[in-house]
Amino acid sequence: MDIIGIDDLVVEGVHGYYEHEWQAPQSFRVQMDVQLDTSLAGTTDKLTSTIDYDSLREIIQTVFRGERRALIETLAEDIAWQVLSDTRVEEVRITIRKLDAWENGVPRISIVRSRKG
Repeated sequence: MDIIGIDDLVVEGVHGYYEHEWQAPQSFRVQMDVQLDTSLAGTTDKLTSTIDYDSLREIIQTVFRGERRALIETLAEDIAWQVLSDTRVEEVRITIRKLDAWENGVPRISIVRSRKG
């Protein structure tokens, strides 16, 4: 299988467990790896034979602009299942870093979800 990915996408959203986190948008950094067969795209040179990076970015941005979530784990799950709704996707790996949480250090969550369960 092949991997299409997005690195270092910075998005903003009003998410967090603590009340002070609901007062203003925070910055998050997202990394995504999507596992699928890209061989048809490689031989046809057609965007319709693969997944468009822009559609992946739009999923991420829509989730972060959407309903407030207490946990970045929930944001990652929301993104993963939307990506997996494309039947060409076998597996998705997502890392979300919460950039504004601390002065020193960056908390993160990484998940792997697959069509297999």
